[in-house]
Order: sequence, then structure tokens, then C-alpha cells
Amino acid sequence: MKSISRTAHYLICFLFLPLQMFSQLSLPVLFSDNMVLQQKTDAPVWGKAAPHSTVKIVPSWNKKVYNATTDANGHWKTTIETPAAGGPYEIQLSGTNRITLRNVLIGEVWICSGQSNMEMPLAGWGKIANYEKEIAAASYPHIRLLQVEKKTSSYPLKDVTVASGGWQECSPATIPLFSATSYFFGRDLYQSLHIPIGLIHTSWGGTLAEAWTSKESLVMMPDFRQSAEEFSQLPRDGEKQKAFFSQKVNEWTRQADSLDFGIQGEEAIAAKNSFSDNDWEAATLPGFWENKALPGFDGFVWYRKTIEIPDNWVGNNLTLSLGAIDDNDVTWFNGEKIGTTEGAGIERKYRIPARLVKKGHATIAVRVLDTGGAGGFNGSAGIMYIAPENKETLRENLDNEWKYKPALRLNEVGAPPQNRLESPHNPGTLYNAMIAPIIPYSIKGAIWYQGESNAGRSYQYRTLFPLMINDWRTKWGYAFPFYFVQLANYMQSRDEPGESGWAELREAQLQTLRLADTGMAVIIDIGEAADIHPKNKQDVGKRLALQAREKTYGQQITGSGPLYESYRIENGEIRISFQPNISKLIAKGGVLNGFSIAGPDKKFHWAEAVIDGDQVVVSSPAVPFPIAVRYAWADNPVCNLFNEAGLPASPFRTDDWAGVTMNNR
Repeated sequence: MKSISRTAHYLICFLFLPLQMFSQLSLPVLFSDNMVLQQKTDAPVWGKAAPHSTVKIVPSWNKKVYNATTDANGHWKTTIETPAAGGPYEIQLSGTNRITLRNVLIGEVWICSGQSNMEMPLAGWGKIANYEKEIAAASYPHIRLLQVEKKTSSYPLKDVTVASGGWQECSPATIPLFSATSYFFGRDLYQSLHIPIGLIHTSWGGTLAEAWTSKESLVMMPDFRQSAEEFSQLPRDGEKQKAFFSQKVNEWTRQADSLDFGIQGEEAIAAKNSFSDNDWEAATLPGFWENKALPGFDGFVWYRKTIEIPDNWVGNNLTLSLGAIDDNDVTWFNGEKIGTTEGAGIERKYRIPARLVKKGHATIAVRVLDTGGAGGFNGSAGIMYIAPENKETLRENLDNEWKYKPALRLNEVGAPPQNRLESPHNPGTLYNAMIAPIIPYSIKGAIWYQGESNAGRSYQYRTLFPLMINDWRTKWGYAFPFYFVQLANYMQSRDEPGESGWAELREAQLQTLRLADTGMAVIIDIGEAADIHPKNKQDVGKRLALQAREKTYGQQITGSGPLYESYRIENGEIRISFQPNISKLIAKGGVLNGFSIAGPDKKFHWAEAVIDGDQVVVSSPAVPFPIAVRYAWADNPVCNLFNEAGLPASPFRTDDWAGVTMNNR
């Protein structure tokens, strides 16, 4: 018999290499050096090793041996008993190979999630208030950070992707790009409790609550049942996925176009020069339409502006700048489409070809689609202009008056389907990729800062948000504390009382406090009119920490501002009572304001309000028989009801009259 050749020998070794690699003991990235395990619990630990083998775990704090047996696929899982907060420790794991986890702390672990205001880092694109000083002072080796990277999936994943290979000690080198809200929450807890704090940050800007909720819970809501089922059943094949999304988008677009007065068949008639806009309203741009005459409107709105073409522009290419638009637009010049952009906040700058530039009047038409939150033109003054190409110093300003007309609300056609698997807006997609793989890592609780993207469907959020919280608790297997941030004040203040989609979202958040073991940080006083990402994240984190310190850790402090409880009508006044609180009511800065009052005609007037002990008495000469009161009911209200602990009252209303987002789905 001939001896085996050297080449054949190498080939056999290569073929067996994957099996050997598969048999290696391995851990999810959640388990790394510098990690924090939840104190005083049976903390789950899991991983992979050779099938039908034994994995031995020995933590240094008790030297106890924990054994786990792998299944036929090599998966194993067990729990290890953790002591009171302390460390650092080591954890030895052995199977076919050995792993040592070093510098392990035992303390309090919190999940930190939401959209861009939770994601907003100290430096980078965030640049919070005093960020350089805050970064320089961020030397807290007993605060540990785990940054989950952004990822989507149509099915639950087994592991997350994380930055820097795993857990990091908090330092000036590791904190700049971490969530500012999470850091300040963790810092305040550490300074109060003096025990290690672990922060798992998993968020994604601009995302919707339904994306963070599992399919099993979403199918309970009729609004999401079909889309959640369809998304979870998507084929893994890329081309089939592309065809699926393309079909859904085309069907939705055809339906929307058929209901839009400005579209006739394949033709955009509202973009033509000859189309009459005499019955359209006037709007001053730039500016969100929520600040004008369309509070809470989500859907399609047409804008038109007629300009005069100078003689020396005729036959030349032009540049049209529209600034940022929320969310999507299609733009025409003299009835011909010159550009389209999807995505909120992206600067629009389109090229107008020379053949369209003719002497006389010209019409610019823009069809804007807003799918949630604020809608319309949100660029700065001076950003809207038209000019000869490469000669922008000769620009003509397009700010100020445009004509506009709403075409249709989204509730007539439903939310637009996503056009790709990678979109973070698909139902369940972020739960699958950025929450499910963390489960069942033992945590103390969760903090959450989100809602801006759901503000156009605030009534729906009344059900969706508590559903999401319950979903996470169900998946983890216990009802951990869940603390969240109420939306800040944002956009222009209004001179008169009116409706507000953002106020309705805040109300939905307030109602979520009916769910056990929840708390809300009110920040109606620290937002910014012109910036959806307010820079003061220190107070956001602090107010979240106050909730946890009072409710989770039992400290004798005031964790909440005044919360509305009930009202009583008497002698032409309405007397408002608040939930019991050890801190007295005050009017910060002087006379109490922010209250409006209405009678049977449901027309609200600004009211006089005075503090009477632990109540507020509201009245107005314009309303002899009042039946309803609202407080801070606006996108950006002027309001000043606080308690002596310096915490603001939550916006509220006593009525249950239909709101502007009531029918939005």
C-alpha cells in the first residue's frame, strides 16, 4: 500500500479544521474582560463548545464550580450565583480550550435604548453642553460601557455586534462617542450608590418603537399584525427580498397617487405652470407645517412658488436649493421632475437643465411626504434659493411666501412600506438584531429615550409603547424597572392655545405610567426650539437617575415633578389636584403660566392660574362655565409649574376630546 502523499495529508487536515474550530469553547461578545454582572442574582452565562461535552465555569468570588452540558449543536447555558457589588474578579471557563474573563465587576446593569436623543454622544455629532470638560472628567473605572453596533434582521439573532471588542472602562478615551444620556444616568447612579455600574447602550436615531418590539407582541396589535408577519417570513435570498419590497412600495405608491388631487394617472398636474393654485393657502418657508396650520399632520403636502426668470438666466443650467426637508420630496420645475430625495434632514440641491429655463414665469413645485414627527421645510433662513449653476452669488432668495395645499393624510393609505431589508424602520427589525441577542443577560432595568418618530401616531403609541415594555419584560422573564424620557419642548412657540401631535405623544407617555415599575423623566423645560437634539443631556440623565434612585433603590428623595391626578369644577373655576409629593408646588420665575381653559364650545383660552397648597386653581373671564383645562399643551409650550425639588410638571389635559393624531395609523 502506498503511503499517503503530503498534499493529501494537508487536504485531510484542512477538511477537519472547521470541525475543530466549531468545537472550540466560545462566548457571545456580551461576555468579555471588563464586564459587569448583575449583583445578587443567578446570572445566565451561555456559549458554544463541542457537542455533548461539558463546560466548567469557576468564578473567583466563590471558587464554586458550575458545569454546563452542550446539546447536539454545541450550545450550552447555565447560571452562576453573583455576590453583592464588588470586584474586580476573574471567571475561568474550560472545555476543549480555556477562556479567562478578567477585571470583572459585580454591580448594577442597565439597558439604554431609543432613538437619536439616546444615541447622541458627548462628542462626535452630538457635542453636548460643555462636552470637552465632561469628557476630560469622565474617569470612572467602575462604570463600564458596552456599545452595541447598529444592525437589522428579519429574525432574532444569537449575538450582537459591539464596538471595541466588548466592555470598556469609562475614561476620557472611551466616553466621547458613547451615549451622553446613558453616561450621565450611570454617573449619577454611581455617585449616589458607590457601586459598579454597567451600561449596555443599544439605540438608533430616527427609529420607531415598533422596530424595537418583537413580532410575537406586534401581531397582537391590528395595526402591525400583517406587516410584522410578512417581515418575519421574508426569504433569506437577496433577490427575493428585493422583489418583495419593490412590490409593496409600488402598490402603496399607486394607491397614494390615486387619492392625490395633484396626480392624474402618470402625470403630476399640480406641478404644471398652467395649474391654478388660487385656492391654496400661503405659508412662510422654511418652517415645519406643524408650526403653521397643520398641527399633527402626517402625509402629502404640495408646495408651489412662481418666480420670474431673468433674461440673462435663459438657456443656462440653474441650481435649486431647498434646504432640509422632512421626510421625502419630489421636486418639479415647469412641470418636469428635477429631483427626489428620501430621508429627513438631508439638504436638497437640484440641477435644473438649461432646456427648461425659459423667459417669463416659472413654477417650482414640491410634493413633500412626512411619515411622522415634524414635517416640511426645516432648513435655516437663506438656504432656499435659485441661482445660475456655479454662480451662487447671483442667487435669488426663495424664502418667505409659498402656496401650499395638503393632499392626503397617511391614515388614508397607511404608513409607507420600507423599501429594503436593511431599513431600521421595519417592524421588529431592531428587536431582532439589537435586543434579542442580549437576552437573557441579567439586568437591573432599562432606560428609554424615544418617541419623536412616533409623534404622528401618538394615539397608537398609547398601546404600542406599553406593549413594547411588556414585550421586553416577557422575553427577559421578569418585570424589571423601565424608566423613560418624555419628549422635550421643540419647534416654535405659538401665541394661542392649539392642537399638537407632540403634546399627544407626551400624553401617551404619561399614560404609560399606569404600567407597574415605570417612571418618567420630564424635560419640558430643557428642550430647544430649533434643535430636536437639545444639548443639555446632563439633566436628562440626572432625572432618569432620580427615578431609579427613588423607585428602584428606595432613597428618600423627590424623583418626579408634579403629575396630574384629578380635577373639580367649582364656582366658574377648575381646581387641579396632583399626585401626592413631598415637594411643594412652585411657579418658577414668577407668575404661573402655561394653562388654558375651555367651555362647552371646546375653544381654549389662556387662563389665570394660582397655586393653592398642593392644588392649582384655573379660571378665565372669557370662559364663564369651564369644563376642561390643559397645561403645556403645545409642541414648545411656555410653562413654569415645578416643585421645590426643581423638577417640572408633566404636560396634561383634563379632557379626552379627539386629537389630531387620533386616526393616524
